[in-house]
Amino acid sequence: MKNVLKNFAVLLVLLAALVVWTLLPWAGVLAVVVLLALWLWLTRSGRLAREATRIGIASLPQRWGASSVIIVGIAGVVGVLVAMLAMGEGFQATLQAAGNDETAIVLRGGSQAETNSVISRSQVPLIAALPGVQRDADGRPLLSAELSQVVNLPTRADGTDANVQFRGIGEDAWQVREGVRIIEGRKPTTGLRELAAGRGAQSQFQGLEVGNLLMLGNQEWSVVGVFASDDAYESELWGDAQTLATTYNRGAYQSVLVRTGAEGFESFKAAVEADPQLKLDVLTTRAYFAQQSGGLKTLLTALGTVIGGIMAVGAIFGALNTMYAAVATRAREIATMRAIGFRGTPVVTAVMLETMLLALLGGLLGGLVAWLLFNNYSVSTLGSNFSQVVFQFKVTPALLWTGLKWALGIGLLGGLFPALRAARLPITVALREV
Repeated sequence: MKNVLKNFAVLLVLLAALVVWTLLPWAGVLAVVVLLALWLWLTRSGRLAREATRIGIASLPQRWGASSVIIVGIAGVVGVLVAMLAMGEGFQATLQAAGNDETAIVLRGGSQAETNSVISRSQVPLIAALPGVQRDADGRPLLSAELSQVVNLPTRADGTDANVQFRGIGEDAWQVREGVRIIEGRKPTTGLRELAAGRGAQSQFQGLEVGNLLMLGNQEWSVVGVFASDDAYESELWGDAQTLATTYNRGAYQSVLVRTGAEGFESFKAAVEADPQLKLDVLTTRAYFAQQSGGLKTLLTALGTVIGGIMAVGAIFGALNTMYAAVATRAREIATMRAIGFRGTPVVTAVMLETMLLALLGGLLGGLVAWLLFNNYSVSTLGSNFSQVVFQFKVTPALLWTGLKWALGIGLLGGLFPALRAARLPITVALREV
C-alpha cells in the first residue's frame, strides 16, 4: 500500500511539473536551456553526459522502429492540441477584427447579444442627436440602425440547413463600417428584395452566387453582390432594413452602430446613460466582439487541453515502454560506460536527453502537420447570435511554441524512469547479459 501511495504521489508531482513547464514563458525556457548547456560544457559530469548522449544518439538508427513510436505518438498529441487551440484562436481573431475603439454598438439594457436586444424606432433619432456622434460632410450622423434575422441555408459540405444571420441595414452602414467593400456585383438597392452575401458565407453555403434567387421569409430575394470585410461580418447576408422588416413583420431594431471616434466614445456613452428615455447599453465594438468570442475560445482551450492531456498520458506510457526497452537492449553498453567511470548522473542525463530529442522531433512534426492541414482552413460554427460564424483556423507561432513545450514535457516524463533504471542497473549483472 505504501508503494502504491508513493508511486501515486510521484505521478502527481510529475504531472504538476508538466503543467508548470507548459506554462513557463519563453524566457524561463531559455534560462533552463542555458543552464543545461553551461552544465554540459563546463563541468566534468556534464561532459560525460554529453559523450554518453552522443553514443546513445549514434545507436538510434538501430532502434529506429521503436523510436518512431515516441515521435509519432508525441506528434499526434501536438497536432491535436495545436489544431484545437488554433480553432479558438481563429474564432476570436475573426470576431475581434470586426471591432474597434472608434465605433460604438448600442443594445437594449442587459442584452448580451443582438438577438435578444430590442431598440424602438422612436429611440433612433434620440441616439442620433447625442453628443459624440460623428457626422459626414453633409452633416448627417454616422449611424446605422440594424435588424438581425436568422435564416436557414443549406451548407456546401453536406446540404444540411444551418443558421445564417441576415442583417437589415441602411445606406449609412457601408460608411459606418469603413472596412467593408463590394468585391463582386453591387450593393443592394433600398426598397428592393436584394441582398449582398459575405465572402465567408458564400464559401460555406449554397445558392449565394451573384444572380441567384433565394426564398427567404416566403419572399424571393435576389443575390446582387458579394462583400468582403476580413472579419465576422463576412458570415452574414446584408439587405435593406425596411424591406427585411416588412418581410418578417419586425417593428423594431436590434442594434444601432454609431461612429464616435476614439475621443467621442466616452461622451456618447455618458449621454446615453444620462437619458432616462433610452435605458440602453453602449460598448465599443472591440469590447462587444471580445465579449462574444471569449466564451467559445475558453471552451475550446479547455477542451483542447483536456484532450491533449489524455493523449499525452498515452504518449508518456508509449515513451516509457520504448525507453525501457532501449535501456534493456543497451544494458551491456550502459554497464560498460559505468564501469569505465560514467556515474549515475551522466547516464540519467544521457537517456533523458535522448528521449527529449525524440520528443522534439515529434513536436516539430506535429506542429508542421497542424500548420499544413489547419492554418487558414475555413469552417463555421454557431456564434452568440445563434447563427453560423465563418472563420479560419489560426496556427500562430505562440501555439506552435505551446505544442513544442508539451512535446518536451512529455519527453521529460517519458524518459525519467527509464533513465533512473539505467543508472541503477547492476554493472556485474548487465555485463553478463548476452
